[in-house]
Amino acid sequence: MFCSSLKGNIQGATIVDALDTLYIMEMKDEFKEAKEWVEKNLDFDVDAEVSVFEVNIRFVGGLLSAYYLSGEEVFRKKAVELGKKLLPAFNTPTGIPWALLNIKSRRGRNWPWASGGSSILAEFGTLHLEFMHLSYLSGNPVFAEKVMNIRRVLNQLDKPEGLYPNYLNPNSGQWGQHHVSVGGLGDSFYEYLLKAWLMSDKTDEEGKQMYYDAVQSIETHLIRKSSSGLMYIAEWKGGLLEHKMGHLTCFAGGMFVLGADGAPADKTERHIELGAEIARTCHESYDRTSMKLGPEAFRFDGGVEAIATRQNEKYYILRPEVIETYMYMWRFTHDPKYRQWGWEAVE
Repeated sequence: MFCSSLKGNIQGATIVDALDTLYIMEMKDEFKEAKEWVEKNLDFDVDAEVSVFEVNIRFVGGLLSAYYLSGEEVFRKKAVELGKKLLPAFNTPTGIPWALLNIKSRRGRNWPWASGGSSILAEFGTLHLEFMHLSYLSGNPVFAEKVMNIRRVLNQLDKPEGLYPNYLNPNSGQWGQHHVSVGGLGDSFYEYLLKAWLMSDKTDEEGKQMYYDAVQSIETHLIRKSSSGLMYIAEWKGGLLEHKMGHLTCFAGGMFVLGADGAPADKTERHIELGAEIARTCHESYDRTSMKLGPEAFRFDGGVEAIATRQNEKYYILRPEVIETYMYMWRFTHDPKYRQWGWEAVE
């Protein structure tokens, strides 16, 4: 049962996160057991600080998925109840939510290390899908209003080179340090723009426009090729590129191919190519280690390519992003190499 400081004292993240998987895999006894646990034991009245982002994606997302698959009312009820408890996080001058919230005292704050008290793009940008559904399922527009306001704030801001920095101050509504990453601190913001459009049955034109504009800027300013032809997504620090890619960034291969279909007609092939090339580079980061599991981060400088050069990057912590990209690429192309690459990691 997962219970870390990120979830405060809310117990059962693993159970809730696994509900949809149990249902899809027809593990009916385990699903029933998990449902009973949720009914009797899932308790949100904790006097503890939680990560708004983590609680949203694991608990709210898990409960919503379980409800849509099973129709069991308990999941809808719990999701809406928890959504309401997260609302005080948005009580900032701009409506950009705090990263951390004490559910009992309703007081929020940001991570002390985050650029002058900033909120983090990947955290406040990864609430949209769940909150739109909370409004839909509860009939209460407040959830959708909170996340649409985040969009409004972002759209009013000048973006350096069309890029979204990882830090935004919730008091001033101004960017923090001009660091840009498609890996940690940025990653799922971009994914949620695309998925918001897809989830809306392709009616969310604003989400669509924001996504394709962002990818255009990423391609211009962050995507590079190594001397041997490996495509990678660098990180941008105030206009300077750091030629490093995190394991987290590897989700982007799947994202590019998922978005290929809706790209401007002359760009469809390019988005497919971006997906395939990022998948290939991330596979190389696995293949070039003795264990055939990729590192937390890998570099393209000083003569190395797709290799971890620093001791504090040479580890693998069951991250799914590379495998996720293989799965999207397999679904899209049915090229057997993606299954083979997945199996290599399993072995």
